[in-house]
Amino acid sequence: MKYNKTVILKDGRECLLRNGDEGDGKALLDLFILTHGQTDFLASYADECTYTAEQESEFLKNESESKREIELLAFVGGKLVASAGVGSIGRSEKSRHRAEFGISVDQNYWGLGIGRALTKACIECAKIAGYSQLELDVVAQNERAIALYESEGFAQYGRNPKGFRSRYSGWQELVLMRLELLD
Repeated sequence: MKYNKTVILKDGRECLLRNGDEGDGKALLDLFILTHGQTDFLASYADECTYTAEQESEFLKNESESKREIELLAFVGGKLVASAGVGSIGRSEKSRHRAEFGISVDQNYWGLGIGRALTKACIECAKIAGYSQLELDVVAQNERAIALYESEGFAQYGRNPKGFRSRYSGWQELVLMRLELLD
């Protein structure tokens, strides 16, 4: 699946949203390490990253060739500042209608509209790919993210009180959210 769009951020700058490709592997790895060190809201820590730049490049190549999955990158002034993706939850007949959504934004770029732009883009891509449900988990304390997802139509359907075990704060409750994509 291919995607390429420029959006205007709240501060007036342009942000390019596009597929990641093989040449973006090192930048995506660097972004992963950066963002996973900036917040305790993501699913892993920076020091748990086991991917190499080459593996990230291969991942991006596969995603760009997929008809049902995508990894989008957001660039401001030529710098990679965020990523988001849609991935299939299952391949079986019973679960192939479901996709998962994940996103991370460099904290220095929070509040500019990048998260919303990537969320909208991933919803659009999930519809094109033929999914009927898009799902995510979010740490309950991440109120800004929950508000964003709800404003884009996601609904809470459950909670996991011990979804994550933080090094810093102990148990973190996860809010389970879903968006129906069929009209």
